[in-house]
Order: sequence, then C-alpha cells, then structure tokens
Amino acid sequence: MGFLNGSKIRLLFVGFVAVIVFASGSAKADFTYGTPTNLGPIVNSHSAEQSVSISTDGLTLFFDSNRFNEYYDPDIWVTMRETASDPWEPPVHLGSNVNTSFSDATPSISADGLSLYFASDRPGESGELDIWDIWITTRETIEDEWMTPENLGRTVNIEAHDFSPSISADGLALYFASERPGGSGGFDIWVTMRETIQDPWGEPANLGPIVNTSSVDFLPSISADGLALFFTRLKDFSSEDSDFWVTRRTTVYDDWGTPVSLPINTLYVEGSTSISADGLELFFTSDRPGGSGDADIWQASIEPVVDFNGDGNINTDDLLILIDNWNTSEQLCDIGPMPWGDGVVDMEDLKVFIEYWEKENFPDVNVDDDDDGGQVVLKQGQVLVVTLESNPSTGYSWAVVENQNSILAQQGDSEFIQPEQSDPPMVGAGGWEVFRFKAISPGQETLELVYRRAWETDAEPANTFSIDVVVN
Repeated sequence: MGFLNGSKIRLLFVGFVAVIVFASGSAKADFTYGTPTNLGPIVNSHSAEQSVSISTDGLTLFFDSNRFNEYYDPDIWVTMRETASDPWEPPVHLGSNVNTSFSDATPSISADGLSLYFASDRPGESGELDIWDIWITTRETIEDEWMTPENLGRTVNIEAHDFSPSISADGLALYFASERPGGSGGFDIWVTMRETIQDPWGEPANLGPIVNTSSVDFLPSISADGLALFFTRLKDFSSEDSDFWVTRRTTVYDDWGTPVSLPINTLYVEGSTSISADGLELFFTSDRPGGSGDADIWQASIEPVVDFNGDGNINTDDLLILIDNWNTSEQLCDIGPMPWGDGVVDMEDLKVFIEYWEKENFPDVNVDDDDDGGQVVLKQGQVLVVTLESNPSTGYSWAVVENQNSILAQQGDSEFIQPEQSDPPMVGAGGWEVFRFKAISPGQETLELVYRRAWETDAEPANTFSIDVVVN
C-alpha cells in the first residue's frame, strides 16, 4: 500500500471500519508492561539467578546461577521448552567445557543460537585473576556441544572489568559494560562494531553521557531491531539498589535518546533483562518478593499504547489519528512491528492497531466442559476459547476434528495449564487444555474435539466435546 497517500488510506479504512464499529486531550504513545510473573521453582532456585538471555525462537533460556554452590562463583545454565505454551524444563548445567571454577556469568545468545557470549574472571587477556573479560563459545549446530571458549582479545578486553555482553541480532554490534577510562564514571555501557561476522571487533565506543551516568550503568540488552536498549543502573554509586532503564532511537543510525525508568521497577534489586525477538516479552531477574529465595527470573509482557487520544477506548477516533499520520515518523502512532515502533507509520502499525482493536471490541468467548452440546454465537474476528479437563501424563490429549471448510481458524497450538499447587508441583497431575479459535467468516458449524491417545486412532475416544458455533 506504499503507493497510496494518507487521504486515500483514510477513506478506505474509515469506510471499512465504520461498517463494524460504533465510533464514539492527547496522549503520548509509548509501551506498557504487564504484571510480572515468576518463572517458578522448576527454573528458579533458592540461590541467585542473576542474568538471563532468551533465544530468538523463545524456546531456550540461558542464565547464570550459583545454585547448589551458593557460597561460590556462578555458572551458566540453560532451560528449554517444546513450544512457547509449554512449561520450562529443569535447567541443565552447560558443563566443564564452558564453566570453570571461576565466575562464568552474563550469557548472551546469538540470533542463530550458535554463539554464546559471556563474561568470566578466569585468566584471560588481562593476565590477571579477578579481572572480568568477555569470552565466546561456539557450536556447529544447536544439537552440538559448545566448544572451548575463546577470549575476545585485547581490542575488546583491557586491564579493567569488561562484562555483561549483549550481541545484536545481526551479530555486528556487541554492547557491554566496562570500567575502562574514557567514560562518565563507574561502569559505563560501551559498544564494539564489525563490518561482517568474519571481521575482528573494532575499538569500543562509549555510548556517551546521554545514556551513561557517574554511577554504574551495566547489563545492557539490545532489542532484535536495534532500536531499544534495556539496561540496569545503580540508584547511586554507593548503593546496591538498582533499577531497569531503557533508551530508544528512531533508526540504527541515530543517537540514543534519554533513558527512562521502567514502571516494573520495585524497591528491591533489579538484575538483568532480555527481550524476546518480537519485542513482546521482557525476561528479567529480580530479588523482589514472590520468588524462590534470592534473585529469580521473571517475565512481563510488553504492549504498545494503542489508545492514541487517551480516552480509554480503542476505536475509529484512534484509527483516524493513525491514518492522518500515515508515512510520517510520528511517535504517537508508531506502534509496530515492535511496541516501540520502527520510525515510520505504515502497514506494520495498522496491523498492530487492528489486533488490539479486535481484542477490545470483540472480547474472547469462553466455554468449557459444561458447555458440551450447547451453542455459541460469535462475531467475525472474535476468538472462542475452549478449556477442557485433561491429563497428558496418561497419554491422552484433546484433538480437533478437522473441518476443511471451517468458519473457525485455530490460533496456535493448544496450551496445557496445571492447577496452582505447592512447591514442588505434583508429578502427573491433571489440568486443562486450552484451545483458541478465531471466527474468520460468517456461517454455522459444529466444532468437535476428541480425547484420545494419539497412537490409538482406531479406538473410540475416551471423551468427546462438541458445540454449535454461529458466526455473524
């Protein structure tokens, strides 16, 4: 739609939306955070989990911890999950090929999952003990073992503490913290660049006084698009209290803007951050209450502010504001594809707007086992959520009876939810499988699900569920 100007787009979309929406100061668009949730006792321990790095597919989480060895130095661990809806598996130690008897911490996984940057105070380029350097370990494929780590060399590491690396998605920029001379005082955030991934790293550059302070600025985490840099800052140089901050820029060629403090900060110590590749989830560490003991790993959603006029509703008034700013760099409406935008108001922002507009104007319709044999009426675009009792430890699970001409489209895979239980959760406990279906076209059909073992396709299902669905 790049060939359309703003006025034509306005007419097209106002006409489209007016058919299905009742139209009904100024607010500065930004992004907000959902309520933080603890990753739970399977991942977290009674010791400290102090830094974290999420893989591009969101299925592998690297972190450091001094678990089972709380009076000694941290090691690097990894936990995995089958899908984004599955629970995290028990963490695995990266082994003696990566970890040493020294401190090995602050991992950062590359976008392809084949390079892991981290910091260690093992003997390195500085030639001294207790001096942190940045190291890298690689592997041929994600199924292979990690190779012996290599020091990044004297261009990056000097005779000062260099640690908490964060590698960019393209592998051409490495952000890290250092107490080297030339900064604003204390620890500063620096970046080293290279032309290609085969080239050596260039001379590090300080991010400057807009980002760095005379206190301690460290633990940077760069977003996949390179437009948002999350980091941690001590409240003052003599304090152990720290908060999360974020600085943004319009393009990767622009300077970083004035950092702002994150609203998820508490009175407790905030550790490190890691942003999911789509920018919609923030993983972080904190010793706030509600965890397993010391610092734990938490996560919170990141969502754009779509209510442009700040009236508490997402409707055609907001759509008109977006269209009036089409093809501009208006930050108010720049909400996609990442929550902080990409520097231009275009189709990416319209897609995000429609997604949130549908959520507000067409709330989910929930049904469960008690609605078996009943009927539900949906509007086009509305989501039907089906929640059914299940216990996959028995081998049984729910499956949708396919309908080639369905008026419903399943949204992702089903999600299994266990009931809240004591620590540790009961092995083999039952729970619920949750399915989501979006109404994509008008009509009527019977949605059917069967409860069976996947390998027993010829056997009668142990249970069935059906509901008559009408889409207007």
